[in-house]
Amino acid sequence: MTQNILSLDTVALDEEKNALKIIDQTKLPGKVEILSLSKLEDIYEAIYLLKVRGAPAIGVAAAIGIYLAALEIDEASYDGFYARFKKAKDYLASSRPTAVNLFWALDRMEKVVLDNKGAAPSKLKALLRDEAVKIREEDIKICRSIGEYGLSLIKDGDGILTHCNAGQLATTRYGTALAPIHLGREKGMNFKVFCDETRPLLQGARLSAFEMVCAGVDTTLICDNMASMVMKNGWVKACFVGCDRVAANGDAANKIGTSGVAILAKHYGIPFYVCAPTSTIDMNIKTGKDIVIEERKPEEITEMWYKERMAPAGVKVFNPAFDVTGNELITAMITEYGIARAPYTESFKAIFAKKE
Repeated sequence: MTQNILSLDTVALDEEKNALKIIDQTKLPGKVEILSLSKLEDIYEAIYLLKVRGAPAIGVAAAIGIYLAALEIDEASYDGFYARFKKAKDYLASSRPTAVNLFWALDRMEKVVLDNKGAAPSKLKALLRDEAVKIREEDIKICRSIGEYGLSLIKDGDGILTHCNAGQLATTRYGTALAPIHLGREKGMNFKVFCDETRPLLQGARLSAFEMVCAGVDTTLICDNMASMVMKNGWVKACFVGCDRVAANGDAANKIGTSGVAILAKHYGIPFYVCAPTSTIDMNIKTGKDIVIEERKPEEITEMWYKERMAPAGVKVFNPAFDVTGNELITAMITEYGIARAPYTESFKAIFAKKE
C-alpha cells in the first residue's frame, strides 16, 4: 500500500478552513482522496452518496455539518437563529433514513441550542462547536471500549468473519466490529479475517479488506455466498458485525446480507456478535419491524460496477440497503459499557443504567 489509511482521519473538523474533512470512501481502494466540505448541500450529498458512511462516522459528520451550517446563519436574534438552524437540521436529517446516529447527533446539537434559549447567536455557535468536537472525541473512546470488550471474546489466532465495513472507515478511529482486531494488533495478537465482499456496494471488498491489509492483518476476501463454505471448513471462530440501529428487543438493522450471515453462524454453532455503541440502540423502537429500511437506486445493482449494463433493461430491482437480524440469532451485543445478552430488554436496561 502506498498510503496507510489508518494514519488518516475518517472524519474531522478543519477549524482553519471551517470545513468538514472526510475520506471519500466512494473512491477507495483505488484512490485516497480527502474532501473538504463547507456547504450544507455538499455535506448532505456526501452522506447520501456514502462518501462518508458507517453509523458513528455519519453521526460525527452530521454534528460537524450542522455546526458549519450554524456558522453561516447571520440572524441577530435567538428566534431567527433557531428557525434557520432547525431548517438546516431537518434537511441534513433527510439524507439517510435508517442510521439512528444521524438523528441522535443532530438532536444532541439541537439540544445545545434549546438549552441556551435566548443566548446570542455568537455564543450558540461556540457551544455548537464544542459539542461537535465532543461527539467526535467520544466516538474514539467508545470504539476503543467496544474493542476491548470484543477482544475478551476471542483469542490469538482466531478466524473472524465480518460483513460490510464497521472499522475505522466507519467511525472516527478503531471502528466497532473491527475494533477488536485493531486493538489485538496493538497487543501483538494475530487473527485471520474473512471479509464478505458485501454486495451491491462492496464495502467489504473495497473498505474492510483494504483497511485490514493496511493494518497488516491476514485477510481473505470472499463473495457473500461463500460464507457458508468458510464456516463449514471450520475457519471461522466468531462473526463480528456493526449495526445502524438496534431495537429495544435486540433486533439489529445492519448492511443487507447481515441476517444471512447470522443464520449461517447459528447453523454452524459460531458466535455472532453485534458491536453496538449505545447511540445506535433506539429504545423508542420495540422491535426490528419498526425500523425504516432505506431502499436505494437500482443502478447500484444493474450497472454501477460494470463497463456495460449487467442486467436486462426494464427488469425490476429490489435494493434495500439494510436487513434486520432477529435477536434470537445474536449471541451478544458489545457496547462501550459492557456485553449485553438475551433477554436484551433487560440487559439494555443495565447497560443504560451504567451509562447514566
